Amino acid sequence: MRGEILVGPERRRRWSGEEKRRIVGEADADGAIVSEVARRHDITRQHIYQWRRELRDRGEWPSSVPSFVAVELAGDCRNDGDAPDPREPAGGLFELVLRSSRYIRIHGAFDDDLLARLIRLGEAT
Repeated sequence: MRGEILVGPERRRRWSGEEKRRIVGEADADGAIVSEVARRHDITRQHIYQWRRELRDRGEWPSSVPSFVAVELAGDCRNDGDAPDPREPAGGLFELVLRSSRYIRIHGAFDDDLLARLIRLGEAT
């Protein structure tokens, strides 16, 4: 482990805003491990988390909070004249709570095979 001895009246290291953005960007890259980035720059992981939070609070860093997007169905959704309108549920509401505390909620008619696959996927995650 590398150590740095600071002498004189200034005993704390300082990073410019650009250095902080660069290090946080490196930690946010796909596949990056925060502890490895911190070790490379001789800082703690907490520095990176704190800098990211400060940058987000100032609006200088994109938020990773998921957002919802409104969707509108354009035109007729039916494939042919015999297909039911998907906007009108035919079988009411079906709700199943899984062991993982997740739940599956289905409006309208559903296929048993589809439900079985959804349960397996829900329990596997």
